[in-house]
Amino acid sequence: MTIPVSFIGLGNMGLPMARNLLKAGFAVTVFNRTKERAETLVTEGVVVADSVKAAIQPGSIVITMLANDAALMDIARDIPAALGKGGLHISMSTVSPETSRTLLATHAAVGSDFIAAPVFGRPEAAAAQKLWICTSGDAAAIVRARPVLAAMSQGIFEFGAEVGAANVLKLTGNFMIIAAIEAMAEALALGEKNGLNRSDLMSFFGQTIFACPIYQNYGRILAERAYEPAGFKLELGMKDVRLVRDTAEEAKVPMPVADLVHARLLSALAKGRGNLDWTAIELASAEDAGLR
Repeated sequence: MTIPVSFIGLGNMGLPMARNLLKAGFAVTVFNRTKERAETLVTEGVVVADSVKAAIQPGSIVITMLANDAALMDIARDIPAALGKGGLHISMSTVSPETSRTLLATHAAVGSDFIAAPVFGRPEAAAAQKLWICTSGDAAAIVRARPVLAAMSQGIFEFGAEVGAANVLKLTGNFMIIAAIEAMAEALALGEKNGLNRSDLMSFFGQTIFACPIYQNYGRILAERAYEPAGFKLELGMKDVRLVRDTAEEAKVPMPVADLVHARLLSALAKGRGNLDWTAIELASAEDAGLR
């Protein structure tokens, strides 16, 4: 029997993720506020619903992949009642751990399950089924979710029963990525001002002492200043860094590097760069060095 899955949110990440579910043989119904984007999948077998409620079958699985906490909470108002007893909501958005805890309680009240399953990977990784997925929540619910998550990923990692744990992990990871971007941006400014070719510099490090996907992929983007079209918009990066700082403050954890990248992102937003890729914070290092 084909497992019905509802997918809510078809942004740069959600669209290829939903497409991979279709390829894996799931019966996928989607809802997206911009209906035209959802209709691009109709020829591939997706069913497009006119509302969140219409997209969900009672007792089934629903996935949300939305831009921020506010969007998730707005959409989630209609999910628990539509799912009912035995349903499962898989939240794959980058949101605060507190949002996941709130939604878990809301679902428990109607007898449905909720797990957090945020992802690591840009849109091209989503399209290639190469996402890394981190989960937290009820163990039985995660077991149920695994076949669905496997269709979108190259690996699934569990982080315990506390539903906000995977969200904290996602925030720590995004912090490390933006910190690496800032470090590469400063290194590029130093190298370029002393006559080094930007691409040669990042190619060397990507092949040697920093031979890992973050330095290889982001290094190329930074070297080429390939900030459009944005795989991950700078304004969304700012949202994530705000969540990092809020979570750190609540836990009483000083994060001076997070404060620095927050200032970089804020400056970029002030200069109208919010729709560029978040790697565009590099432009500030170049400007400070007199290279632009």
